[in-house]
Amino acid sequence: MPDICLAGTGGMLPLKNRFLTGCYYELNGKAVLIDCGEGMQVALAKAEIKISRIEMLLITHSHADHVTGLPGLLLSMGNCSREGPLDIYFPAYCERVINSLLFVCGGLPFQVVLHKLPVKEGVSFMAEKIDPMLTVSTLPLRHSVPCLGYSLKLDKKPVFQPENAKALGIPVQYWRLLHAGEEITLEDGRRITPEMVTGEKRDSIKLTYTTDTLPLPAISDFAGDSDLFICEGMYGDRDKKESMDKKGHMLMQDACTLAAEAGAKRLWLTHFSPAELKPEAFEKELKKLFPETLIPKDGMKITL
Repeated sequence: MPDICLAGTGGMLPLKNRFLTGCYYELNGKAVLIDCGEGMQVALAKAEIKISRIEMLLITHSHADHVTGLPGLLLSMGNCSREGPLDIYFPAYCERVINSLLFVCGGLPFQVVLHKLPVKEGVSFMAEKIDPMLTVSTLPLRHSVPCLGYSLKLDKKPVFQPENAKALGIPVQYWRLLHAGEEITLEDGRRITPEMVTGEKRDSIKLTYTTDTLPLPAISDFAGDSDLFICEGMYGDRDKKESMDKKGHMLMQDACTLAAEAGAKRLWLTHFSPAELKPEAFEKELKKLFPETLIPKDGMKITL
């Protein structure tokens, strides 16, 4: 099952007690990191995260509080004796920014593979380096620059039913193939499908992460049925609504409304303004909008 850590919860600039927002997703000893603001390697270390496990980075947009931690993180990875390639996915227009940040790293002892993503339409791709059943999807958001939301959906194989396989007289050497979803033909000519030896399909596990955006209706569809929805909430003061609309951000209350519309199981807010020193003060009000709302602290963890 995936382990999630919200390494930082801040927006714009880091504070002495709050790192910039970034989400760590680990599965079977391999990990994805969403966003990499200043000092991310320190935030991950404080959360007792092993950066050597990161195989994929997903960048939402080009603003400094989401990308300028790349050199520090990559150099730290190199100092941890990393040799295998690292994949970085980002909105296509960010390529020059990403290459500039890579330039100041000098010679890394591992290859960095860049993947450009469209910003006018959402796409989906398999994260096979993490797990062959893990799909990453994107959603174009609305900010002062093009920005992407990410959803990570882990499908789960149906439970294998050995008693069914035995009753059908299927040799053990075929069981693994059937559990992997392959159809087989036995020596007697019988065709056996996976459905004949597995139970009902199990629910997938879904994480959705959106920040730096207006509260678009499309977000609730994108985050539909998420086990964990991580969404920005820069302020809890409703008087800030007009200002947030102009800057392409959302209030905590906006995130709660989206979570309720999405049917999410739980909501973690993030990307708090540095001027919002006590975001937890709004939690009681927010729970009236969406009961499973949490105001996380840096390093908050959960296993989905």
